[in-house]
Amino acid sequence: MSEHDSTPQRNRERLWVDIDTPQEVVATGVRTILESKFGESVFATVGPVDGEPDVILYDVIGLASGDTSELDRLRQHTGSVVIAVSYDGLRPDLEAVALERGAAAVVPLGVSAEQLVEVINAAIDGNLDDIPTVRTPDDAAFPGKEVGLSRRESEVLALIVQGRTNQEIATECFLSINSIKTYIRSAYRKVGISHRAQAVAWAMQNGFPPPSEPT
Repeated sequence: MSEHDSTPQRNRERLWVDIDTPQEVVATGVRTILESKFGESVFATVGPVDGEPDVILYDVIGLASGDTSELDRLRQHTGSVVIAVSYDGLRPDLEAVALERGAAAVVPLGVSAEQLVEVINAAIDGNLDDIPTVRTPDDAAFPGKEVGLSRRESEVLALIVQGRTNQEIATECFLSINSIKTYIRSAYRKVGISHRAQAVAWAMQNGFPPPSEPT
């Protein structure tokens, strides 16, 4: 097999890819590509599904109304890799929202069939950062990036500002409590602080959202 052969090679009977889009032409086009490239080794669905697909291709047009609830549901309540599908730079604002809300990457709808297959394979293998045709969260700006914070460290620090406990942060980020403690220690070290009160003060002075008003 050549290094450019995009035929999926993994130990599974079938790869499940769900296409989440309100646009029939997008659903039909993407599903046709998947079935022609993966053959019987793919199970491509469209619309609401029960269970957890391996990969969800989420059409960013669903964010045009400002409602992020569907993307939030997919991100928070499934174990699927969520990849946002965009429109070749026509709505960079929606791409940014998708990344901010937890999409693993953004892929332009105009990529070739071979590139789309490459992206899906990379999503399964955890190698999306190596694919030049996608934008990942680390490509987008976020608070603290300029001082060396990773996106995850920034996310954890933002939740500290909101008053979350370590356990609450772990639950919200789908990480272990030990992982959260590690991110907190590394973030504190990078910005030169040592405890939560300092973290909140530093974050609010450096572009992080202020604590939410109690309801």
